[in-house]
Amino acid sequence: MPQAKLAQLSQALEQRAAQQLLRVPVTLERYDGRLLVVAGKSYLNFSANDYLGLATEPQVLQAFAEGAARFGAGSSGSPLVTGQHAVHQQLSDSLADWLGVERVLLFSSGFAANQAMLLSLSNKTDTLLLDKLSHASLIDAALHSEAGLKRFAHNDIAALQNLLGRVSQPMVVTEGVFSMDGDSPDLPAMLALCQRYDAPLLLDDAHGLGVLGPQGRGTAAAQGLSQSALFCTMANFGKALGSGGAFIGGSKTVLDYIEQFGRHYIYSTALPPPLCAAVLKSIELCRADNWRRDKLYSNIVLFRTLAADLALLNSQSAIQGVVLGSSERALAVSNQLKQQGIWLSAIRPPTVPQGSARLRITLSAAHTADDITLLVQQLRQVL
Repeated sequence: MPQAKLAQLSQALEQRAAQQLLRVPVTLERYDGRLLVVAGKSYLNFSANDYLGLATEPQVLQAFAEGAARFGAGSSGSPLVTGQHAVHQQLSDSLADWLGVERVLLFSSGFAANQAMLLSLSNKTDTLLLDKLSHASLIDAALHSEAGLKRFAHNDIAALQNLLGRVSQPMVVTEGVFSMDGDSPDLPAMLALCQRYDAPLLLDDAHGLGVLGPQGRGTAAAQGLSQSALFCTMANFGKALGSGGAFIGGSKTVLDYIEQFGRHYIYSTALPPPLCAAVLKSIELCRADNWRRDKLYSNIVLFRTLAADLALLNSQSAIQGVVLGSSERALAVSNQLKQQGIWLSAIRPPTVPQGSARLRITLSAAHTADDITLLVQQLRQVL
């Protein structure tokens, strides 16, 4: 073994551990939406992104099982070889109909979809303008693209306008609901700016799809915009839809181009067919069952009302943050809550900026009023 390289890796790991930034995977013995079991102990779960409780919905599980029996466990290849099955096309068509876009492509993950979206659609004559709090997948894609990169202050329309007036061939990238702060941009104002400067607007709506807007169509619909007004939208199936994988939706021209030049699409095995069958059922339930969103919104209002005296971030979404500052304190509070039967993970740099380690509370339609009341009581005690 090359000892010098191993020593370098070990030193980096030791440094991360000393900074209280080492991440350790947790093995769940059972997941049941609002509850999870780790090492034989049951916890109230306030760390998952299963916003509508669909990950364990019996109808979704049944669709997955029937999909496996009908189509097999795997897709057998990339979409442009043998990986595109009838259920993949059915899912793409269902998404296009739901969101009102011309075409959809499916991807293995949101990370891969964001990489494909930015890397294939930008070139060396473009300048990507990203919100300062953009997800790591967007930042990494922008850094590896041939395009220039500039970042504007979080949700700051004036800062974006300043950049738009200074660069040539800008492409604006933002999120519908930001994953760590839980807030949203003013999309109509942003779109108006983009139209003035002839700049495409690309949206990552991973945390908005299924939760916001009529039938859960997402952030754009919630703010009165048609999806077709955007250049393209990425969202995934691992949040409100309770499964896995992702998609990009938009005009036929944009999606045809990604299909031909998006390496993450061309060279990846297509999604497992039973997963597509499960997502189809999740979309059906998401569109029809408004009570899931109503219950989630009710839980958000309840939490913010009961926790009004706590230092919450300004979020009206299912993502509620309490910034604690140091990683040490965030870990200590998280561990104290675990002792009281509440699973609430500490979020630390580099996921969030230095000095802003936090508790990231995620609420679900599966939570009861008693769950939320207990959470706030315990938060008040440990904080």
